[in-house]
Amino acid sequence: MTRALSKEQVTALLAKHQSIETDDQNLDGVNFDKLTCLPKRVEKGSIFFCVPGETRDSSAPFEEALRNGAACVVSEEGQRLFPEPQITVPHIKVKAAREAFADFAATLFGNPSEQLRVIGVTGTNGKTTITHLIEHICRHANKRIGLIGTLGFRLPDKEICDFGHTTPPAGELQEVLAQMKEADCSHVSLEVTSHALVFKRVGSCHFASAVLSNISQDHLDFHGSMENYWRTKLSLFESLHKSAHPNKAAIINLDEELAEQFLAVCGDGVKRITYGFSPKADVHVLSHKWADGMNYVQISAHGKVFDFSMRLPGRFNLYNAMAAIAVCLHEALSPEQILDALRDFKGVPGRFERVSTGLQGEPLCIVDFAHSPDSLEKVLKTVRDLNSEGTPSKLICVFGCAGESDASKRPLMGAVAEKFADQIILTNSGPGKENPSAIAENIISGMKDTSKVKIELNRFEAIRQAIQSASTGDAVLIAGQGHYQFQHIGDEEVAIDDRVEAQKALLECMNRRSLKSRLKE
Repeated sequence: MTRALSKEQVTALLAKHQSIETDDQNLDGVNFDKLTCLPKRVEKGSIFFCVPGETRDSSAPFEEALRNGAACVVSEEGQRLFPEPQITVPHIKVKAAREAFADFAATLFGNPSEQLRVIGVTGTNGKTTITHLIEHICRHANKRIGLIGTLGFRLPDKEICDFGHTTPPAGELQEVLAQMKEADCSHVSLEVTSHALVFKRVGSCHFASAVLSNISQDHLDFHGSMENYWRTKLSLFESLHKSAHPNKAAIINLDEELAEQFLAVCGDGVKRITYGFSPKADVHVLSHKWADGMNYVQISAHGKVFDFSMRLPGRFNLYNAMAAIAVCLHEALSPEQILDALRDFKGVPGRFERVSTGLQGEPLCIVDFAHSPDSLEKVLKTVRDLNSEGTPSKLICVFGCAGESDASKRPLMGAVAEKFADQIILTNSGPGKENPSAIAENIISGMKDTSKVKIELNRFEAIRQAIQSASTGDAVLIAGQGHYQFQHIGDEEVAIDDRVEAQKALLECMNRRSLKSRLKE
């Protein structure tokens, strides 16, 4: 379907967002049918928005956009660019480029979020699992639902497509929402990151519900402080009352220290629903037990007691499941539909994913995305509890920290690993242009006893060494990369999939043991 903003729509949007009309703004012949804030995605006739944060503050993005055929450029009044670009096409200046881009994009694609029950999930950890749970439950109940998040986006009956962003820029997001509307979706399960909220990627989205998973330290390199970080998350809930949807809800983890602040800002016309382990929560756990590879759970939901089982282990996954249950109950799915779906949910790639050869006597091997102090602690505790229904003889943790990101969490993660793991192998986890050895030393600075720590920056070798040193009854956690199949080292993108490498190492380990056993005979 070919779309373009009408002259009347452009006039109305300019009246709303324009700060000043310039002499070079003759828009005759400019078709507002292709919008982007990414210069590499500009094609002939595109409108290029220079959005702070999404685009470098220099003339290079303008020059690239013009070379690629931009018909018009939009920038923010007062935006300083060095050197000053030579712009040879109509140039619109707006008061706030982030908001303007989101508004133009939503209007171009017909404001699809107004016709979709968009469920936005935010928080430090758990977003991906919660959104996938919501999608799985709705599909089980024959709802047509779209998914957008860290692994990409998925239309009903389609394979997942990678995005490159957890929450994509506004132009791409609105385009995908429009595709979901055209595919007759009734719902969308959407991960909402703090970066997306700052950059207004969801600025013109109408949410039916917003979910808070949890808040712990992450991205302080970007936000500057924990208060800035959580207040950014808070803005999603502050905006709920503006949504065009009826029957809006805020679904909040009541066990979170900041729960009351999030509940307080939702505004009129927004239903507050809480979940957690607290008996005061609308949906809360009464009991749970892990046995025979299943989590057997009893919950109270709005005063009624339900029993169910699921394959997801750990206390943190009980929170994820309760969030999804609370959402789906609010969306009028029956308890039977929800609980039946939970029983056959197989999990999310790279989220507490077990790697196994199926051979008897192999160590337990788990790959997880844990990349913050809180998530690493939760996953290490869960691995401790899982192995043979008891404590593993030895718990080996392979992890590192990403470069060019929040360095303050590195020593905290080191302290967590020291406390909960018996053996630690520090390795690369996408150092970028930072010195990998310096990142490892940052992590070690949080430890009191480094006797159980080894540094092996080659991630392939670190995984192999961890599994080779594990015996029957031991456990290996490979953390930080999850489903990702590459890492950035310097200017290179190095292909690596922790799950594939763990599988290779396990097979090598078990074959070696089998050979030794035969030689003894």
